[in-house]
Amino acid sequence: MKEEALKQYSYDLILFDGVCNFCNSSINFVIDHDSQKRFKFASLQSEVGQQYLAQFSRNKKDFDSVLLVKNGRVFEKSDAALHIARHLDGAWKSLYFLRWVPRVVRDMIYDLVAKNRYRIFGKSDACRLPNPELRERFLA
Repeated sequence: MKEEALKQYSYDLILFDGVCNFCNSSINFVIDHDSQKRFKFASLQSEVGQQYLAQFSRNKKDFDSVLLVKNGRVFEKSDAALHIARHLDGAWKSLYFLRWVPRVVRDMIYDLVAKNRYRIFGKSDACRLPNPELRERFLA
């Protein structure tokens, strides 16, 4: 797992591919199942996302993995997805038990979906713009 120490925040930040329809649907799902409003969001293409990619020494055009910044650590791919699920309402948190599946297996499945997400789910021309009531949860 690639993780780096970062400044501590009072929220967890999810960085996602803002033009990916699957990714946007996933963010909508998280919003609907995050009654504690634990998560904030930024697209990887946004200025904030680009700053984080630079801070993590990542390619600024690499949008193939969701990133989760949590407690000063960075999680990616299946690790990020499982840590996100762990804090959702309802039975979704039980998916966290999948952390016992070897990461190489989890990430192989993750990479397969990531590689084909545009072909299967489509792509938008622009990043999602949140409505006014959700704007506070999105970093510009």
